[in-house]
Amino acid sequence: MARMFPRAARLSIRARRAILHPMSHWPLRRTDITRPAYRSLAQGIAAAIDAGSLPPGTRLPPHRDLAWQLGVSVQTVSRAYEELIRADLISGEVGRGSFVRSGPRETIEVPWFRAPTDRPPIDLSMMTPVALPQIRTAWSETLLRLSDRLPDPAMLSFRPRQTMSLYGGMAAAWLARCGMVVPAQRILITNGTTPAMFVALQCVALPGDIIATESATCHTLRPAAQHLHLRLQGIPDDEHGMDPDALIRAARAAGGRMKAVFLLPSGGGPRARVMDRDRREALARAATEAGLMILESDPTGPMPPRRPPALSGFAPERSFYFTGLSKCLSPGLRLGFLAMPEKMAEAALNRHLSMAWMATPLMAEIAHDWITGGTADALLAAQRSELAARNRLAVRVLGQRAQGFLHGLHRWMPLDPGTDEGAALATALSHQVALAPGAGFAILPQGPALRVSLGGATTRDLEQALRIVSAVLPG
Repeated sequence: MARMFPRAARLSIRARRAILHPMSHWPLRRTDITRPAYRSLAQGIAAAIDAGSLPPGTRLPPHRDLAWQLGVSVQTVSRAYEELIRADLISGEVGRGSFVRSGPRETIEVPWFRAPTDRPPIDLSMMTPVALPQIRTAWSETLLRLSDRLPDPAMLSFRPRQTMSLYGGMAAAWLARCGMVVPAQRILITNGTTPAMFVALQCVALPGDIIATESATCHTLRPAAQHLHLRLQGIPDDEHGMDPDALIRAARAAGGRMKAVFLLPSGGGPRARVMDRDRREALARAATEAGLMILESDPTGPMPPRRPPALSGFAPERSFYFTGLSKCLSPGLRLGFLAMPEKMAEAALNRHLSMAWMATPLMAEIAHDWITGGTADALLAAQRSELAARNRLAVRVLGQRAQGFLHGLHRWMPLDPGTDEGAALATALSHQVALAPGAGFAILPQGPALRVSLGGATTRDLEQALRIVSAVLPG
């Protein structure tokens, strides 16, 4: 493991920031430009925009002026500006020039209910495991055990290498439960699936690049792509998942700008769909043919029993697989695992180092106690049993229009064509039920739909809310 943390492990704060934004100043200098020049120029301008050196509304230099200043061709500047326009960072106005667009909103538009009310609704908007009494018991017992034998690294360690060496075996054991047999040396421990996703995106793409996605995907991908100046392109799908042929056609049409495909094949996506083995294998072949990296997000981990093998297993040399513990064991256990291709492990480690330094050792120690001591398997079995009962209840009340699978955390409910999604949400909320809008997950245009989460309410409140939804919503 020591060789996987080179000099970057000892970089200063200023130098680590430079890894993220190597050119955050403006104007750029000739020495900032490396090959390929257009990509280097686009990155430099994107970094300056992100750092605030180029505020919204700033007029960029004309093509010829910037080409002369930096010693590059006019075609290089034109291509860089085109990349920035595709990334929605600048706009080109005929006769006026190129301008920095208004900066991205700092507040993420989340698709779940969060407005304060005098009377809290029954909240079926957020995807969370069931708040079982066993979870509180597990936390209490573990914290009591650890109070007597908490290892020094959990309290004192500031070395990522030590955390990896202590908990890599635990991470590998959990990934094996997910159907991923990966050596500990190729697993990065993070503070959840979102940091793991950021690391994977940074490893496979540069500003202006395209990431292919399913037509509806997790709500965190869009703001992550915006922050990293990446473009998302939705790929058509059918009842089995993303269309492999459509993925190949889109990659070819992108002319080399599409770098990866982001997939949620195991029930964690908004449509609560578990992709079958044949489609997983076909998508892995398609990604290989198109020269794309695979980013496989699996937030619910081993929740679905007897599921097909991980899609990443069909093309491990080009796949990043990431999962976590908060969706299947306890929301407060913020720990994630990122399985990396061997050739990109060092790059992933260094990107995580510059962004988050290391996973929280105490969280890793609690996870280690649960996974090695049997608590995790007991909680997982209890979640599966409770979710099976709740999914049967949802089908009984809402009918087959509520799509999902037996151990899913939510159901996807298409509405009648022409239904106003916002009005449907408001109607449900007026009856004290909060739901998530389908538009919050859409990458391609889709019909109106709602996501109905099953884990956040008590069984009694869930049944009451489902009956209200069935009565007041069209379909």
